[in-house]
Amino acid sequence: MEFEDYYEVMGVKRDATQDEIKRAYRKLARKYHPDVSKEADAEEKFKRLGEAYEVLKDPEKRAAYDQLGQNWKAGQDFNPPPGWDAGFEFSGGGFTGAGGGDAQGYSDFFESLFGRRAGGFTGGAGRGDFHMRGQDHHAKVLIDLEDAYHGATRHITLQVPEVDPGGHVVTRKRTLKVRIPKGVKQGQQIRLAGQGAPGLGQGGSGDLYLEIEFKPHPFYRVEGRDVYLELPVAPWEAALGGKVKVPTPAGVLDLKIPPGSTSGKKLRLKGKGIPGKQPGDFYVQLKIVLPPSDSEKARAFYEKMKQELPFNPRAALGV
Repeated sequence: MEFEDYYEVMGVKRDATQDEIKRAYRKLARKYHPDVSKEADAEEKFKRLGEAYEVLKDPEKRAAYDQLGQNWKAGQDFNPPPGWDAGFEFSGGGFTGAGGGDAQGYSDFFESLFGRRAGGFTGGAGRGDFHMRGQDHHAKVLIDLEDAYHGATRHITLQVPEVDPGGHVVTRKRTLKVRIPKGVKQGQQIRLAGQGAPGLGQGGSGDLYLEIEFKPHPFYRVEGRDVYLELPVAPWEAALGGKVKVPTPAGVLDLKIPPGSTSGKKLRLKGKGIPGKQPGDFYVQLKIVLPPSDSEKARAFYEKMKQELPFNPRAALGV
């Protein structure tokens, strides 16, 4: 999949105002509309133009896309970085929900960022005596895995995309004090009542829903409530067995390695995953690591093993 430069598609600068983007779209839409244009690739250009406009006309999508696109160029191989849209506050259900449809024929690039739903909230002002509850807002936030084990209170800063008086998309920051409940899972939502959009008239404010995602961890991998760790072990620990220390998000634990263990063997610490009514498990996958042969003594030891141990690691291959 290749990165799409939507500004290039529409022929506008990255600091273009929303009105300039609208005018550029109208001009190019007339030029490439399949019912009017004589160009052979008019339909494809019209489709790409519509996709670019869908992103750049929406301050929320545009603000997130601008942050993502700072280090990418059109045509580069692209996969969305994990948590690329974290910290942005969006109206409605955000732009990654399921639903809607692909009637517009959006590209894989678009859907990898914004899902298949393109529409957004288009509310307007009503009469003075009209009352309506404010719209709910959504944001994805990154937390440490350890917070899910112990619970925590954190100050989380969100970016709220807005259009300034000059027609440019800007982001306003707001910081909230949030309690992270013990046992929270990836994908779970935390509801902050009244922190969404203000209502109309005497309508109350909407709510803010924070979707939890774990920060990438150098040691652990998470699946549901289960946590996985690749644990380096010495050859003698695997061959002879014994107890070793294992780091977990809840602290260091003792693990018994059975004699004759092989690299890749999976051991389970029941109930030591993410807490909950049914807590997850903690899985340790063994990885045998050889001592370096960087000294005369070490090389002599390996030579002795070669002579005294009748071992062929490729015997099962018939060679």
